[in-house]
Amino acid sequence: MIAPSLSPNEYERQKAVDKYKMLDSIPNSNFDAYTSLLSYICNTPIALITLLDNQRNYLKSHHGVSFDQAPRETSFCGHAIINEAPVMIVEDARLDARFFDNPLVTEQNIVFYAGVPLIDKEGYKLGTLCVFDYEPRTLDDSQIRAMLTMANQVMELFEQKLKNTQLQKFQEQLELRNQNLEKFARVVSHDLKSPLANITSLTELLEIDNGDILSEDSLLYIKYLKASSSALREYIDGLLAFYKSDNILKHKREAVPVAIFFDRIAELSGLSDEVTFSFPNEQTEIVINKPAMQQVFLNLVTNSYKYNTKEEVRITIGFEKRNDAYRFILEDNGNGISNEDQEKIFELFTTLNTQDRHGNSGSGIGLATVKKIITNLQGTITIESKLDAGSRFIIEIPVR
Repeated sequence: MIAPSLSPNEYERQKAVDKYKMLDSIPNSNFDAYTSLLSYICNTPIALITLLDNQRNYLKSHHGVSFDQAPRETSFCGHAIINEAPVMIVEDARLDARFFDNPLVTEQNIVFYAGVPLIDKEGYKLGTLCVFDYEPRTLDDSQIRAMLTMANQVMELFEQKLKNTQLQKFQEQLELRNQNLEKFARVVSHDLKSPLANITSLTELLEIDNGDILSEDSLLYIKYLKASSSALREYIDGLLAFYKSDNILKHKREAVPVAIFFDRIAELSGLSDEVTFSFPNEQTEIVINKPAMQQVFLNLVTNSYKYNTKEEVRITIGFEKRNDAYRFILEDNGNGISNEDQEKIFELFTTLNTQDRHGNSGSGIGLATVKKIITNLQGTITIESKLDAGSRFIIEIPVR
């Protein structure tokens, strides 16, 4: 028996094999379908997809045999990956100097072999797509073409599995990064809120106890300090809500009547005395992620109120159930948004350099949170707006 020699680039080839994470992996019906079909096409009892590992020939799919690995030194496939021909065919191993005394021939009664190397994009031969038989034979041209075509398809499946593995790893890294960001935001928010609350309280005490003796300039500075503290508190709360929005997406959907849902929105917003609301009064039930959708509408309602300088603030919400989606339209009579600004209002930390009705600047977090939640719910949100004429936010959420 002549054992197969190692490839000249064996170290790099082995790294390429390891990259695909196929060694010792669980059975896969996609690969098994190829070996079953190849056995039928070539009319052979055995068809394999193999990977040449350091000291073994690992059988990723094995049609016609029960074991999933064999010594590399006795493998036919070890010879196939160092063979220059696109297909290595051994019509009668008993007459071949490399194999006549090979245990596969003398003990397992293997006689015929045909193998096509599985070649990756860098040109490394990872293993083979191969067939065995217990009697001498050959393959016709159509069978050889089928083997070459199927070998390419198997490699495409390898590449797909690799991309899926890389994507899964990337998703895990992204999830960990998001968890770290959320933790950072939570810690920072907590660490900032405490001294910020002290600043606000001390400022109010200073104004109450000494307001009658402070100069107009000093009172104005206190006003600025209170406004800045309020803006910073809203910024911190918004940042924390943005990173917490992933948690509320984990809630299961629940049925809730439309009218009750929006009455609760008005109550939670605390704006019933400042805003003229018009909500759907129908008792139709919607099945939604309730905490997530509450966060969406609270952000939108609050935003519509803050950026409305009119004496009467009106917010109207419409609802329509379509075949495959819930459609909500929130319409206000606010200041409106220019066409060029409409494209960027949902970007995180993007502000429009405008002040709200209290003279404070926005944080650029609220609408970004809305967009993030709607997108993760597989929905869409669009805006129609004109300056000084108000805005319409159109939300569609799939019905499930």
